[in-house]
Amino acid sequence: MTDRQPLVAANWKMNGARASVAALLGGLRQGLLENGAEVLVCPAFIHIPLAAELLAGSSIGLGAQTLAEYGNGAYTGEISAAMLNDYGCRYVIIGHSERRHILGETDATVARKFRQAQEHGLQVILCLGERLEEREAGITEQVLSEQLDAVINVAGTDCFHGAVIAYEPVWAIGTGRTATPEQAQAAHSFIRLQVARHDDCVAAALRIVYGGSVKADNAAALFAMADVDGGLIGGASLNIDDFLAICRVAR
Repeated sequence: MTDRQPLVAANWKMNGARASVAALLGGLRQGLLENGAEVLVCPAFIHIPLAAELLAGSSIGLGAQTLAEYGNGAYTGEISAAMLNDYGCRYVIIGHSERRHILGETDATVARKFRQAQEHGLQVILCLGERLEEREAGITEQVLSEQLDAVINVAGTDCFHGAVIAYEPVWAIGTGRTATPEQAQAAHSFIRLQVARHDDCVAAALRIVYGGSVKADNAAALFAMADVDGGLIGGASLNIDDFLAICRVAR
């Protein structure tokens, strides 16, 4: 048994408009009530002020989808950790596969972003995951270890106090494919063991959530695994009924 509180985080990606954000958050506040799991929404940067306003007084957390690897300064188009703090963000997603593989973020970039978030008191959801060709080549654990070590080498193992890791197999994001519960458990267990090599206590308390086409009909089987502590939800988080169903499973 574990006392790790389940986390269900909505990653809305580059989706939404003022009306749809208001409708989703209104439905979420009305439908959650007493849930038992921690629930978090990560809208696009431009919708963070609106979300902060609509979530005021609720237990639903607010996060961002990324941040700059620098502090405030001459970095046109970037958003700093200090700016996220200013709007009440408690969490930030770092290293999402779309940032790594579409927008070219390296392990070193991810590590610098992690340190920026840590220095400004933001709780990080660090995304790790392998591509299909890497899984088929049998190097999943090597990829996860390299991605994890890049952060530990820069920020230390203590950086995972209060942080979250999201295992997101790249081959299961937006494809409709999902890792089996057993595949997810194997990856989560490996990640926890890697952290435990540095600090057993940090590893035991670390929440590791699964991200990769989680839906209302597969969430229960995934969340039942011993080392799966919730989910980072993409497409299903844009449908209020589906997202609420996943939140209820997590509790």
